[in-house]
Amino acid sequence: MNDENKTNINWYPGHMAKTRRKIMDELKNIDIVYELVDARIPKSSKIKDIDNLIKNKKRILIMTKKDLCDLEVTNKWAKYYENNGYYVLLVDLKNNDDYKKIIKLTNEITKDIQENRKSKGLKEKEIRALVLGIPNTGKSTLINKITGKKSVNAENRPGVTKEMQYLKTNVGIVLLDTPGILWPKLDDEVGAFNIAATGGIKKEVLNLDEICVYILNTLYELYPNLLKEVYNIENNDVMEMYEIIGKRIGAIKNNEIDFEKVSLKVYNDLVGEKIKGVTLDKWQ
Repeated sequence: MNDENKTNINWYPGHMAKTRRKIMDELKNIDIVYELVDARIPKSSKIKDIDNLIKNKKRILIMTKKDLCDLEVTNKWAKYYENNGYYVLLVDLKNNDDYKKIIKLTNEITKDIQENRKSKGLKEKEIRALVLGIPNTGKSTLINKITGKKSVNAENRPGVTKEMQYLKTNVGIVLLDTPGILWPKLDDEVGAFNIAATGGIKKEVLNLDEICVYILNTLYELYPNLLKEVYNIENNDVMEMYEIIGKRIGAIKNNEIDFEKVSLKVYNDLVGEKIKGVTLDKWQ
C-alpha cells in the first residue's frame, strides 16, 4: 500500500492508559510476567514499549493460538525471540494440557526465589504472575485454564476485560489479570493492519472494507493456495475478489455487490478462526 492509502487505524481508550499506570504501580509485587502474543502476528502483537513497562522482571513470552498460525513461520519468530534471551512457549490454549507447560516453566524460572526463601527459613510463597498482552491474545482463556474455572469472561473480541484483578489458583500461582493494552500511536502500518485483521482493535472503529482488502491481498501474497481453497480466488483483482465472494454468500443484488457484507464476511472468517494456518508477520 502506498502513502496515499495509509490507514488511520487507532484505538487507545482511556482504560488502556489507566492500566499502564496501575501496572507500573503494582510491579513491585510481581515475580514474573506472562507476555502474550498472537502466534499469527508474533511481531505485530508484541507490545512495543513493554521493556519500559515491566523493567527487568522475569518473563515468559507465550505465543497463543498455535492452532491458527503457520507453524513454519511462527517457529522462526519463536527462535528469534529465544536467541534474544526470551523464554518462549508456543501454545494452543484449547488443548487441555498446553497450559501446564506454562506452570512448569514458571516453577523453573522462579526456583531461585523459593530457594532464597528456604535459605532464610521461610516457607514457599505463591508466585505472582502479571498477565499482559494486546487485546484478544487469549489472556482470559489462559487465566481460566490455570485457575481451572471460569474466573473471567473469555470472548473472541477486544475490550472485554476492563479492570485489573488478582486471581488465586491451586498451583501456587496468583495471576494478575489486566485489560489488553496497545500503545498510543499505531505508527507501523503493517502492524496496525495485522492487529486489526486478527481482532485486536474494536471492530466498530475500523473501516472494514480497508481491512478486508488488506486480508485478501495479504493472503494472495503469502497463502494463494489457501485463498483458492477458502474463496476460490486465483487472482488479486480486488473487484473480482469481492464479486466471487459476494456470489458465494448471496451478497449481490441486481449486479450490485454488497461490499459491507463481503467485508464483514472476510473479517469474521479470519477473526472467527475459519481461516487457519496463517502467520501475517512475514519472516524477514
